[in-house]
Amino acid sequence: MEQRNQTAVTEFVLLGLSERAELRGPLFVIFLAMYLMNLLGNGTMISVIGGNSQLHTPMYFFLCNLSFVDMCFSSVTVPKLLSSLISNKKTISFSQCITQLYFFLVFAGSECVLLSIMAYDRYVAICNPLHYITIMNKKVCLGMSASCLFISILNAFLHTLLVYRLSFCSTNKIQHFFCDLTPMLQLSCTDTSINELVIFTEASVLAIMPFLIILISYIRIISSILKIRTTDGRSKTFSTCSSHLTVVILFYGTLIFMYFRPSSSYSLEKDKITSVVYNVLSPMLNPFIYSLRNKDVKMALRKLITYNI
Repeated sequence: MEQRNQTAVTEFVLLGLSERAELRGPLFVIFLAMYLMNLLGNGTMISVIGGNSQLHTPMYFFLCNLSFVDMCFSSVTVPKLLSSLISNKKTISFSQCITQLYFFLVFAGSECVLLSIMAYDRYVAICNPLHYITIMNKKVCLGMSASCLFISILNAFLHTLLVYRLSFCSTNKIQHFFCDLTPMLQLSCTDTSINELVIFTEASVLAIMPFLIILISYIRIISSILKIRTTDGRSKTFSTCSSHLTVVILFYGTLIFMYFRPSSSYSLEKDKITSVVYNVLSPMLNPFIYSLRNKDVKMALRKLITYNI
C-alpha cells in the first residue's frame, strides 16, 4: 500500500475567489468587515443570552449554541482567505489543509444537526406546550447538544481519514478559497470512488435526516397554527418560528445547491459564490435575523447597552 510520505504533493495552492490582483484589496475589506460583524453579532448574542436569566430557556440555549458554531464555522476558513488576499501567499501545507477540512466538516455538520434540534424544540413548545418543560428539561438539552457535537466529530473524522489515504501527485492547485471535499477529490491521482460513495450515503444522511426532522416539525407546527382561531394568536405563534425558518432556508438552500446536484452541472465559480453564502454570509446574518425578529432578545440587548452606558 502506498504510504503518505511517498506522495509528491506536500502543500496545496488555494486559488481563492479571484485571480485578478485589482480585486484583492476590495475583497479583503469586504470579507474582513463581514467576519468582524460575524464575531460581533454572534458574540453579542452569546453575551445577551448568558447575561439575562429570563433567556435561560431551551430555545435560547440552542440559539447560544448556534451563535458559537457560526463563529467557529467562519473562523475555520475566513482568516486564511484574508491572509492570502493581503499577503498574496496562497500556499497551505497538507497537514493544515487536512486540519481545515476536518474542522470545516465538524462545524458544518454541527449546524445541520443543531438546526433540526431547534426545529424540534419549537415543535414541542407549540404542539405540546403543557409538557414542554418536562420534555425539554436541562438534561435533555445538554444531551442533545453533546450528541450534536459527537455526531459531527465522527462524520468529520470519517471523511478526513478517507481524504488522508488519497495520493496527490499531479497538480496541487485547489480551485477554491479553502480545503473542501469536492475540489480535493478532483486533485487526487488515486481512486476516489469510496470517498464519493461515503459522501452520497453517510454525509447525505447527516444532511437529509436533520432536514426531514425540520420539515416534519414545521408541518406539525403549521398545522397547529392553522387551528388557532384568532389572527393575532396565529401571528404571535408563527413569529417565534419565523427567524429559525429563515435561517434554515438560507443554510440548507445553499447547502443543497452546493452538494446535492448532478456532477455534470458543477461550476467552480458558482461553487465559490455558494460557499461564501453558507461560510460567511449566513453565519454573519443569523444573529441579526434572530435579534430583529425576537422581542425578548431586543429587550435584553437594550438592557445590556443601557447597563454598559
